Amino acid sequence: MKIRSPLLTKLVVATFTWGVRLLFCTLRRTFREETPGTNPYILSGDRRFLYCVWHDSIIVPIFAGRHAYTSALVSRHHDGSYIAGILKMVGMSSVRGSTKHGGASAVRQMMTTAKDKHIVITPDGPRGPRRKMQSGIVFLASHSGRAIVPTAYAGVREWRIKGSWTDLMIPKPFTKIFLMAGNPVEVPPDLSREEVARYTALVQDEMDRINVEVERMATSPSNENGRIAPPHSSADSPSKRARAGSRGKVAAKPTSGRDY
Repeated sequence: MKIRSPLLTKLVVATFTWGVRLLFCTLRRTFREETPGTNPYILSGDRRFLYCVWHDSIIVPIFAGRHAYTSALVSRHHDGSYIAGILKMVGMSSVRGSTKHGGASAVRQMMTTAKDKHIVITPDGPRGPRRKMQSGIVFLASHSGRAIVPTAYAGVREWRIKGSWTDLMIPKPFTKIFLMAGNPVEVPPDLSREEVARYTALVQDEMDRINVEVERMATSPSNENGRIAPPHSSADSPSKRARAGSRGKVAAKPTSGRDY
C-alpha cells in the first residue's frame, strides 16, 4: 500500500531514520579499501567517484558514516521519495533522476548538481532484477569521466527483509559489519553499445567478486556466531578470468582495514 499523504510520509521516514540511527550506534564497523582514497566518508584528493551499491544493502552505506562528500542518484519512482527523505535526514544530498533517460544533457545536469561530491548509484534499482547490473552507471561514467567504485557490505548477524523483487539487509544490534570499496573501474569516453555491454559485465564481475570477499570476512571463524559462508559467485567464472588479463586498472591489490 502506497502512502500518499506527505505528512504521513515524513512521519514514516523520521521514525525509520531515528530507529536505524540508534541501531547503528551499537555496531562495530570495519572499512576496507583496495585502492587508497576510495573511502567515501573521508575526503582524499581531488577525485570524485561513482559508487556502485546493490539495492539490498543500501541501509549500511547510508548510516555507517557522515556524508559530507556524497550525493545519491534517487529514482523518480514513488519509492524514491522515501529514500530521498531518509538521505536528507542524514545530511546526504540527492539527485532525482535516472541514468537511463535524458542522455548526455541529463548527465551534465547531474554532474553540475553534485560536482564536488561522490555520487552513489544502485544499478539494480528501482525494480530489479536483484543484483543484476544495468548499464546506466557505465553510461554515466563514460560521459562524466568518473571511475566506478564497486562496493560490498555484510554483517556477522543480520536480518533479511523480503520485498517484491529483492530483500533488504539490516544488521542486528551489537554485531560487527564490514564495508568494502573495490578498485576503481575506469571507463573510456564515447563507448559504443558493444563496449557499454562489456564494461557493464566487467563492473558486474567486480561487484560479485568483492561481495564474495566481504561475506568471507563476515563469516570468518574469528567472528563469533558467524553465518555459513556462501558459495563462490560468478566472479570466479572462466569468463571473468579471461577478461582479467586486459584489466590492469582493476587488478586486486592488498586490502587495508580499520575500525572507525
